[in-house]
Amino acid sequence: MSTTKPLGDRRSEGLTQRQAHADLPDNTYEREMGRKGFFGQSTHMYHQHPPTGWIDWKGPLRPRAFNCNHLQPSENLTGNDDIVLDNSPFAACLLLHNKETQVHFWSIERAMTKICRNADGDWLLFIHQGIGQLYCDYGHMSLEKGDYIVLPKGTLWRLSPDSEMKILCIEATEARYELPDKGILGPHAIFDPALLETPQINEAFKKQYTALLTKDPLYQVIVKRNNEYSQITYPFNPLDAVGWHGDLMPTKINIKQIRPVMSHRYHLPPSVHSTFVASGFVVCTFVPRPFETDEDALKIPFFHNNDDYDEVIFYHEGDFFSRDHIEPGMITFHPAGFSHGPHPKALKNMLKQTKTGTSEYAVMIDSRFPLKTTQAASAVEDIAYVRSWQNPGEEKKKCLNSMITGAQLHPFECAWH
Repeated sequence: MSTTKPLGDRRSEGLTQRQAHADLPDNTYEREMGRKGFFGQSTHMYHQHPPTGWIDWKGPLRPRAFNCNHLQPSENLTGNDDIVLDNSPFAACLLLHNKETQVHFWSIERAMTKICRNADGDWLLFIHQGIGQLYCDYGHMSLEKGDYIVLPKGTLWRLSPDSEMKILCIEATEARYELPDKGILGPHAIFDPALLETPQINEAFKKQYTALLTKDPLYQVIVKRNNEYSQITYPFNPLDAVGWHGDLMPTKINIKQIRPVMSHRYHLPPSVHSTFVASGFVVCTFVPRPFETDEDALKIPFFHNNDDYDEVIFYHEGDFFSRDHIEPGMITFHPAGFSHGPHPKALKNMLKQTKTGTSEYAVMIDSRFPLKTTQAASAVEDIAYVRSWQNPGEEKKKCLNSMITGAQLHPFECAWH
């Protein structure tokens, strides 16, 4: 039986420290170079300057930010064969995708008039805003802000909002969502699986057996398979189950039920916040936690290049302490290939915070394979985001110089000071 091992043993060179993320050499900035996310080989570099201190950037690879609050609702779109997608999740704005996943942002104000089925993979819905009622093969669930809902591949379902809902939709293409291996933490860490809720065949569900979705007494189901759409028509409501048993079913948990793993002595990597895993990517959740209290421990995310993964963060609620000029409903996208980390404002609090803890809620997607962006994402991109790591004084000077010389800058490029 053959085994593999890394090229070379652990070495060190120059001014360094034996403990990562703590006791940094004076006047240095730590950067972690890692493989396999935060699970593989790694090296910690100690720099004289912040690794994000660039002053110019050219080419397609860059940190990007998209403001989902500016997306236009997509309703009554037509798929292949003139199938009207109506206000279903199939009409949601596709922002990022690869062969393993699709990331959509969906705004819905009125009840779906067609039932949907995703035959391409599991769906993970995150409710960013609003409340509503979900009806599916398995029964009924009430949804509210902060809910995660996993819908297994092939599930029939529809949504009826009680108020406008904004939803982050993450497809696990040809795969399923599972819980991460919690190892020595034990199965009840982060959240106890007993907290997972499932649909109920209750009075609300029984009432919808005969409820019409349109004036037409027929019921239409849109099925997505291989990114193509088919429509099936029934003379009765196919959401008519009277019972079920098994271990394959939709589940729900709220973001505020998640209890983060933390250390007062050491800034833990994002991987400890893993919530769901699928083939080729992982979904993590950032929720409020106390700051590290050890005097020499880092109290902000460390600079890193996660060279095997693309990083996507959806900002849900709170004060995003490591980011400047980010608001709820925005997405940042950091593809593999460059260092990223805290903004200048956060860097000032690297070893001493003015608050006792964080207050942010955010959803992170780490993708093993490169993600592609869409025109819908580019239409709401803040192209100045790549400059947001510049010190405000430097950026203001750049803007003033451009006014003096007549250089053409995009209006957003002067938005960061």
